[in-house]
Amino acid sequence: MVGPAGWMVTDHLESDDAFCVSCHLDVETPLHERKLADFRARPPLVLAAAHGRAGNEAADDGAFRCIDCHGGTGLLGRARVKVLSAKDAFWYVTGRFDEPDRMHWPLWDADCSKCHSFDTPAAVDEFETPPFHALAEHNTEMPVACVTCHASHVSGGLADHYFVLPAPVRVECARCHPEYEEDLP
Repeated sequence: MVGPAGWMVTDHLESDDAFCVSCHLDVETPLHERKLADFRARPPLVLAAAHGRAGNEAADDGAFRCIDCHGGTGLLGRARVKVLSAKDAFWYVTGRFDEPDRMHWPLWDADCSKCHSFDTPAAVDEFETPPFHALAEHNTEMPVACVTCHASHVSGGLADHYFVLPAPVRVECARCHPEYEEDLP
């Protein structure tokens, strides 16, 4: 009885960004406070802010919330988030919670593909370099997670290229394309 009730209560609480941020604020290391400010920035400086600006048609109020991306997809994804949240809540309540400096459990591709389609777009002009996802072989099972190239909360991404971060992209490209190795630092 406690399990299902706790699941439902946390589902309700997680729908409010202020709740998510409240546990992650520490006077010394306001990591998530900065992330919330970045999320609300206009014009968008990070991918998460671009999502916030675009809105979420599936949400009742049309706004993106932390949980829309960080909530997990499917039963296994949701359970993964609930386990991590329960662990964090336990350490927070006991006074031994340490503010994370990074995501230890990054988003899965399913968390992105629930909203984004990776179908091959229409053909491009033969003299243009096709976008990454325009090449069918890039949309198959590749050993590269979406968040490797499209980091949601990291500044420095190319806004006109879906906030792709050039340095990690070059590293990933060089895995299959040796000609990119010469561009690496």
